[in-house]
Amino acid sequence: MRGLVVPEANEDFTADPVELFFDLAFVLAFSQLVSHLVHHPTWEGAGEALLLFLIMWTGWSTFTWSANAVPGSARDVRAIFLVATAASIPMGASITTAYGSGGGTFAICASVIVLMAIGLQLGGFDPTAPQFQSALRYGIPNMLASIAIIVGGFLDRTPRIVLWIAAILIILYAMWQAGEGQWLVRSGHFAERHGLIIIIALGEVVVAIGLSVIESLSESESLPSQTIWGLAAAGVLAALLWWSYFDRVLPALEHRNESLQGRERGLFTRDVYTGWHVPIVSGIIVAAAGVEEILLHPKDAAHTEFLVMFGGGLGLFYLGIAGAVYRSFRAIAKERLAALVAIAVLLILGRDLDGVALLLIVDGILLVNLVVEHIRIEKPHSTTESVPGAESASAH
Repeated sequence: MRGLVVPEANEDFTADPVELFFDLAFVLAFSQLVSHLVHHPTWEGAGEALLLFLIMWTGWSTFTWSANAVPGSARDVRAIFLVATAASIPMGASITTAYGSGGGTFAICASVIVLMAIGLQLGGFDPTAPQFQSALRYGIPNMLASIAIIVGGFLDRTPRIVLWIAAILIILYAMWQAGEGQWLVRSGHFAERHGLIIIIALGEVVVAIGLSVIESLSESESLPSQTIWGLAAAGVLAALLWWSYFDRVLPALEHRNESLQGRERGLFTRDVYTGWHVPIVSGIIVAAAGVEEILLHPKDAAHTEFLVMFGGGLGLFYLGIAGAVYRSFRAIAKERLAALVAIAVLLILGRDLDGVALLLIVDGILLVNLVVEHIRIEKPHSTTESVPGAESASAH
């Protein structure tokens, strides 16, 4: 693009307001995914939601890579982001009908977002630059995948799903082979962008809390004590999930990324951010669906399918963190994994507990997990590891 100034490779920057605006449009998309899970609490419904999420994640992630290479403050880039934001609104609105009449709308909008992101990155580099060649090798398979997604959107349900799954496999192949290329990676920007999308996902837990208030107030003039306790427990849960990622994990991953150079940094960013953040973000969305149902019926024992959603969502969230930490430092997040085992046992043995009691106990497990982890990490060490990133690794 003419007149587009690309910062030096070693220059980092924060996310532009237009990127934040783009993220906010995904609030609708995530809320519709939660709605799909609540109304289709089956393994088939979960698979459908995962497929939709992966298609959307491709667009969001590709735009993150593009805005990392080309600053969002440029007017040309801002215009592209605004158009992509406009496309994301009908994309999100059509999620609950994506396997029916809304398939074409979802497919076209999701594909437009991906293609615009690829075009943005290609337009930011000289065709002779190695970064341009890397973006081209990644972009061509994604263009083919976008065609498959669009065609699938206008087919019947079964061939639609088949084509969309094939598109995801093509995208995964493109991600894998793209690791051989050279990429421009600004560590701070990547950390900030992924932190922001996690906050957007955590907003779905807040939405679940709000829905229970609306439901209770519509039935009576005041909130029952059971609902108030449920709201408090869910609020604490959201705070604990926030703390679990932002207190240690976010800065540690950013620090580790900064310590790498060249191809190693590109591979790290692909694996840790584009890869391991899939279960982190999707886990929050799945857990939010479980929380929503639990809060709407706080006096009752949660149905098995929503217990699976709640526990499975937390499992995805913590396994994603554990995977990112291991990929970064070869360190095992022992307390996080122990918390998952404890929650799994609770959901199996305590399936008859009412929703409020369940949330309170899970809060206690997560709080103990974070406290024990903090004590272990902060205690004086007799020796210091001499491997790269050892100090950050000890934070996990």
